[in-house]
Parts: sequence; structure tokens; C-alpha cells
Amino acid sequence: MIELVVRIAFSLLVVLGLLWGIARISRRRVTGRGATTLTVLARQQLGRNSSVAVVRVVDRAIVLGVTDAQVSLLGEADLAALEKAAAPQERRDAVQVGAPARAAAPLGRLDGSVLSPKTWRALGDALRERTVRS
Repeated sequence: MIELVVRIAFSLLVVLGLLWGIARISRRRVTGRGATTLTVLARQQLGRNSSVAVVRVVDRAIVLGVTDAQVSLLGEADLAALEKAAAPQERRDAVQVGAPARAAAPLGRLDGSVLSPKTWRALGDALRERTVRS
């Protein structure tokens, strides 16, 4: 009986080790050398299953239409103008009226998602602004 338990435990460890190794290898491929050449600059939802995204690929800004079924090239945008327009917006986000000045933090993986603390902070600020009575 003890021999059977040892065999099962050893088999389980081997399977878990293989899963761990496969996860590490697949993670490396996703975040490999080319990860810094593609950046999503902006994304705007148009409907439940569609959005427009501006993506920087090396030194070009490409406008994409994104749906559940496909990604379509809509055109190109001026990368310098987009970066110039984004700079004042980042400053406005960093210093809000009635809020203490915050240093502009670098963009993280979760920015713009429900999991981002910035999203919840903005929601709290908006709710606070709506409920303040003068």
C-alpha cells in the first residue's frame, strides 16, 4: 500500500514539473525579443464587441478596427502628433483639480482594465465629484 502511494505521489510530481516547464517555455516565447516593438497607444470601445485601437509598431502608428472575428487595418496616423497629444493628457491625469499632485507613473500592463487601481481611483473621483453638494 505504501509503495502505491509513493508511486502516485512521484507520478504527480513529474506531471506538475512538466506543466511548470511548459508554462515557463511558453511564457518566454510570448514575451520574447519583439515584445517592445509593439505597443497599444490608445483603445476606444465602439460597441460591445468592437473597438478601434492605435498601435505603435517600431516608428509607425497604425489604426486598427478590432472585433471578435477579425482585425482590420483602418489607416495610419502621425506618431509624433499622437505622442504630443498624449503628453498634456498625462499631465492632466497626474494633477487633478482638488486632488494632490501625483507624479505621472509609467503605463503598466493593467492600465485601462477593470483590474487597474487607476481605473478604480478614477471611478471613486468621479463618484465623489457627483455626490459633493455645494
